[in-house]
Amino acid sequence: MKASFVVSLQKTRFEAVGFDENLVSTAFVLQRLGYEGIELAIRDPDVVEEGTIHDVLKETGLVIPAIGTGQAFLEEGLSLSSLNPQIRKRAIERVKRHIALSSSFGSFVIIGLIRGRLPQEERKKKKAVELFKESLRECGAFARSKNVKLVIEPLNRYELNFLNTLEETATFLSSLGMPNIGILADSFHMNIEEKDFRESLLKVKDLLWHFHVADSNRWAPGFGHLDFGVIFETLQEIGYQGFVSAEILQKPDFHRAAEQTIAHLRKWVSREE
Repeated sequence: MKASFVVSLQKTRFEAVGFDENLVSTAFVLQRLGYEGIELAIRDPDVVEEGTIHDVLKETGLVIPAIGTGQAFLEEGLSLSSLNPQIRKRAIERVKRHIALSSSFGSFVIIGLIRGRLPQEERKKKKAVELFKESLRECGAFARSKNVKLVIEPLNRYELNFLNTLEETATFLSSLGMPNIGILADSFHMNIEEKDFRESLLKVKDLLWHFHVADSNRWAPGFGHLDFGVIFETLQEIGYQGFVSAEILQKPDFHRAAEQTIAHLRKWVSREE
């Protein structure tokens, strides 16, 4: 397993990501600490300087394991399940631009918050779920044409009101029938929604392509009360070899959070020589 750290390329209300207008300095800090990846949270790929990112990766040797899309929902209200066809269309087009960018880096594209919140009324809720499936099928087909994989991230009930657990997400994916879409598990959300970490991970082992870490309070691992031993022993048991990305509050600051994360996870993640 390899370690990465989630960094936003644009200012955002979402606090569980690092942010520095100087991506170069941030990347070098992570590289010196022993990270192999820098996961990017991007609201709008159209305002991102792709060439600069390639230069940073070349200078640091880091890779981008995944690209996040959630800020498009938080900042602009774009939703793949929206009953408003214009909002839904904009969301689909935005995700396609994330996919196009991702194809340049060999990264997953994360489908988290951008799937949106479902209406409370049962009839409208069912309609929104079907619309989400349609949106995801369109995005998945485009991703396949670009040789890109998508990962759905189960989020806790306080952030979204569907696809909250790993098993629920796996069941949804089986009904979707798109082999280039898998699961991103997040220890922070799992702590709220999953009854048993080991049991939940074992059930989705074949669909688990990416992993986020944060402690129980969303601080860096070791600053809360989660037993990461159980989590990483299970990941080793199922043969997970992907990235483990820290999506955490920058507490007490970015440098301390990044240092604490890599120090706490050192026994399970290692830099490949």
